[in-house]
Amino acid sequence: MRNRTALIAAAVIAAGSLTAEAAPSTGRARTADGEIGYQVLGHGGSALPVIVVNGGPGLSHAYLMMNDLWPKVAKGRMVVVYDQRGTGVSKAFRAGSPQTMEAQVADLEAVRSALGLQRFALVGDSFGGMIAMAYAAAHPEHVTKLVLSDSAAPSWKSMVHLLPQTFPDIEASDEAEQARLGAGSEAAARASLRAHFSMIFYSPAKRDAYMERMGDLGFEPEVSQAVSKATADLDLTPKLAAFTFPTLVVTGRYDMNVAPLTAWRIAHEIPHAKLVVFEKSGHLPAYEEPERYRAVLTAFLGEP
Repeated sequence: MRNRTALIAAAVIAAGSLTAEAAPSTGRARTADGEIGYQVLGHGGSALPVIVVNGGPGLSHAYLMMNDLWPKVAKGRMVVVYDQRGTGVSKAFRAGSPQTMEAQVADLEAVRSALGLQRFALVGDSFGGMIAMAYAAAHPEHVTKLVLSDSAAPSWKSMVHLLPQTFPDIEASDEAEQARLGAGSEAAARASLRAHFSMIFYSPAKRDAYMERMGDLGFEPEVSQAVSKATADLDLTPKLAAFTFPTLVVTGRYDMNVAPLTAWRIAHEIPHAKLVVFEKSGHLPAYEEPERYRAVLTAFLGEP
């Protein structure tokens, strides 16, 4: 981990379980370094398909499937989620495989190609927003609409991160716990992940409910460290002005993980982007205000 900042973009959408109606089909997309595992919800039909890119870095897509948000969105349209390289069912990569943004973009392109999607809506959540921006810049011909949900900034260096200023008590406790467990150890990394998630909610009740069942979310500390190092100097800001597709930027008003100023700046860099603020959310508006989140998203995507 780049200390705590490796988890800055660790976004969680919700807590719950998949319904039997939305049970996903699975597939694998071949890349030069290994295979990316993906899941497909819903059916193609005539509605615009959606690919969702989860946050992290170092998390699988599992947390996206903890409530019925995406199965509901998938009623009448295809929704695709996948595990980024080195996580979840995408762990079987050759030794020394890069964790650069170019590799992440190539993986997403492999998923798109495997599914035969020529045009789709791209949703990037937290760190996934950085991947989504990079993909949209590299392959604008495939992106019909873009959604950046509590997205990481176009560069780590421009991130507005307020957790240390807002939760000094939890930060101090986490530092002590890391020292006790051994700084840099896997146990310390997983404890730090739990501490991080405890700070990214607006509602204490929803925080407690989420924390009770979160598990480890498939967290891979070494992947988190490698991605953070490989993308440390990345700056996508100059690319945003060239985006011509409709873009929706979402933020929780009380997101101390990626402060709303980041969303504000992104929305003003992308021509004609629409900014929507969720007033009773932290970093997880799709968990804390799921019905409004689905309504906003569906209105932007278009009814299936």
